Amino acid sequence: MAERVRIREVGMRDGLQSVSDIVPTETKLAWLDAEYAAGVRDIEVSSFVPPKLLPQLADAEQLVRHALTRTGLVVSALIPNSRGAERGLALGVHEMNFVLSVSEGHNKSNVRRSTDESIEDFRRVVQLCHEHAEDHRPRINCGLATAFGCTIEGDVDEDRVRRIANEVAEAGADGIALADTVGYGQPAAIGRVFRKVIADVAPVPVWAHFHDTRGLGLANALAAYEAGCRGFDASLGGLGGCPYAPGASGNIVLEDTVFMFEAMGCDTGIDIEKLAAPRAILHAALPNAALYGAIAKAGLPRNFHPEARAA
Repeated sequence: MAERVRIREVGMRDGLQSVSDIVPTETKLAWLDAEYAAGVRDIEVSSFVPPKLLPQLADAEQLVRHALTRTGLVVSALIPNSRGAERGLALGVHEMNFVLSVSEGHNKSNVRRSTDESIEDFRRVVQLCHEHAEDHRPRINCGLATAFGCTIEGDVDEDRVRRIANEVAEAGADGIALADTVGYGQPAAIGRVFRKVIADVAPVPVWAHFHDTRGLGLANALAAYEAGCRGFDASLGGLGGCPYAPGASGNIVLEDTVFMFEAMGCDTGIDIEKLAAPRAILHAALPNAALYGAIAKAGLPRNFHPEARAA
């Protein structure tokens, strides 16, 4: 059977959080439904941050409730703290994504506390979730931002990445994401760190979250895949960027990421051609936003047949 690769849409959260033009809730719902129709089954629909901090994401509850009606869709949301986790628990999201930065400078800029303090926050979130009945308990993932470099501090020690990954795994993480938040990563380092972390925290799954700041996003995704990673974040049209990381461009492009893995013989479950519909919705909603993607420009190769489906 073809190797299964999970690709999670994060544009509705990571992509929109840095866009000043407010996208109407109805448009977001149409975007979500169009991606669902294309076979996308993992979507980070929003973030449970205070609306006054991110007005773009003030409709988180409405999006989550709608997403939960879609059979087979894994609905996740970012949570900044215990209060965000309480909102997620009340709504019944399937996964909650807590994020901390490996870089002290970035963590303090982002959430105004040290990395160790954020690890303690994560432990409290895990404890809060474990107080709920197991059959109603969401998965708790921990993303390690700036795992491959930081615009504030520069290089990030690989051993520090491993130490923090082990700490959050021991704290009860159901999944860990290694994030190249500002696009400093290159394939050799990506492969090296993913191999070590995957071995360290097994059987906890390790996801990849890459930005294409310097054009190495897909190369890094391939390096992570070859190191054993099978879960990848991406955003439609490459929308995104961290508001607390100057210079960070968007996430790797959803359409191009799906194409690469399908062409390699992996099964993503996503119909690339059907992704044109949500892209059109996004472009109409944000006509001045930069959308990226080679597949959107060049189209699929003639007679392209995903290897996984042709086998």
